[in-house]
Amino acid sequence: MADFVLVAGAWLGSRAWDEVVTPLRAAGHGTHPLTLSGLAEKRGVPAGQQTHVQDVVDEVERRDLRDVVLVGHSYSGIPVGQAAERIGGRLTRVVFVDSEVPVDGGSFASGWWQGQAAFEAQLADNGGYWPPLGAADFDGQGLTDEQIARLVGGSTPHPGVTLTEPAVLTRPLSELPATYVKCLLDGPEPNGTVAKLLASDQWRLVTMDTGHWPMFSQPTELARILLAEAA
Repeated sequence: MADFVLVAGAWLGSRAWDEVVTPLRAAGHGTHPLTLSGLAEKRGVPAGQQTHVQDVVDEVERRDLRDVVLVGHSYSGIPVGQAAERIGGRLTRVVFVDSEVPVDGGSFASGWWQGQAAFEAQLADNGGYWPPLGAADFDGQGLTDEQIARLVGGSTPHPGVTLTEPAVLTRPLSELPATYVKCLLDGPEPNGTVAKLLASDQWRLVTMDTGHWPMFSQPTELARILLAEAA
């Protein structure tokens, strides 16, 4: 049986996975939803991006997990992708859920669609944090009002340093056994970096007809996909 380590994206903690964890456990797998330093119940804990990488590695090593499926959503694909190469033979697969992926020497901010300077200015205007989205920002993402309320209620400001520090890769990401889950309401195609990685024999693409937060909008379907990838 697999051990799933599940890491949500910006602003969110481990509770984001509540409705995904249940079917994974029912299928007999280990589940380890993780809150990264500086977020949710760990708000105020100092964190940089490499702190987040170490958070994931430490969870695997502290629990002595084997047959690990690392799951990274949105921003967290960047630390999860780095952690995947650092846990060695413990890794079965890494699943990127509509996420960014690490680029050696690059950061979340360096890939921002409006440019790094614009993103860093936003952080500076908010005391070094990325402020959470409001309810209206989730329109068109396949979410109910109740799901949006849970998302907004579970969000905390995201430490800006984790978004601006560069990633560090010691091997090509294309060599990792990986699945990319593309959520079609958030755009029909993966970005260019992911598209190149999907040319690797080690990578595969799965699509979901929902928005960027499938752990809220379609948790049962997301769990089904994760179970299939673990198999």
